[in-house]
Amino acid sequence: MLPQTEPNVNMLAKPSNLCSSAASPISKLLKSFGMMACVVSFVAPAFGQGKCRDGYGTPICPLTAEVATAPIHPAFAPTGWTTVALDHITFRAADYRKEAAFYIALMGWRLRSDDGQQAILDIGSWGSVIFKEAPGQQTAVVDNLCFVIEPWNAATVQAELRKRDLSPVSDNDGRGFESFHVKDPDGLDIQIANGNGLAKDRQTSPSAKTSTKLVEALPFESTGWKTVWLDHLSYQVPNYKATASFYSNLLGWKETYDEGSQQELLIGEIGDMIIRGGNANDPTFGKGTAAPHNARIDHMSFGISPWDTDGVETELEKRGLKARVDTSTNDDIHVAAFKSYHTTTPNGYNLQMSDLTHDTRLTLVKAVKPKSLVGR
Repeated sequence: MLPQTEPNVNMLAKPSNLCSSAASPISKLLKSFGMMACVVSFVAPAFGQGKCRDGYGTPICPLTAEVATAPIHPAFAPTGWTTVALDHITFRAADYRKEAAFYIALMGWRLRSDDGQQAILDIGSWGSVIFKEAPGQQTAVVDNLCFVIEPWNAATVQAELRKRDLSPVSDNDGRGFESFHVKDPDGLDIQIANGNGLAKDRQTSPSAKTSTKLVEALPFESTGWKTVWLDHLSYQVPNYKATASFYSNLLGWKETYDEGSQQELLIGEIGDMIIRGGNANDPTFGKGTAAPHNARIDHMSFGISPWDTDGVETELEKRGLKARVDTSTNDDIHVAAFKSYHTTTPNGYNLQMSDLTHDTRLTLVKAVKPKSLVGR
């Protein structure tokens, strides 16, 4: 969760080609929100932790609270599904082994398999990450999220996705795993699955031993930390209200509050996603002159244990890693409600680690809630 004073250095990016067809499901969805069919026309502002965190009617948040937080027409009718597990997150990286080895040593993730093209790691018993080789990739990027939903019936799920013009593509493994891929409003690949994939595999200990090449890639001595919580996925998009509506209505994610420039959604008992971006209620929406905005999950934050505020910083620096303090409220980290550090992975990804757990998941949400919204 980047503080307001720190600009997003990766903000300027080439526009993604999300509107090659005016009749595409994405274009239809954008039009339903009164947006232009082409998301690349949107100009994204640079902001960190909530432009409206410190109030409304300000230079950084010029709208009134009523306008900024006014609801939009839902993306579509709720499916009634519940997200019950994270199957996996997929990263593409130029050197997937270096990236995987880094997380093994720093975050305590365990290798499940390595076939020479990709490595699958367990994040404890609650999540998996796939690191795929992508030669020429400048920085690691997230290109797929897979969630387990209930109730599951493949035919019904497919029909409900088609009813919402999401053009599902099936992806099954023949061992009982069933899933469908769809695109969210910003072009990100979302996979909806039953529980017979990596979520099931995690019920057994990984049989794979860390490969010789991965051992050679281990960058430093293990920290001994365990990753215990998906604090948040930070998702920068052109229209945060539209994207939040998509996930809440499709996957049953629960909204916390609409801040005016972002919305944090609760992914069941799995973790949170902070969706940030432009506000279509703003009369100037899409009329700026800055570079077009390329939707991306620009960083992830994981809760680690044991947490010791000074100790975590010391361990990072001992391994030659820069520890960037982030409290989201600019308080001293020793007294802040939310405590975290950012560092950078070997493939250039912004990794954040915090003190949050399942039981304290709302600490950050409460800490940055604008005073004028308290009580809503």
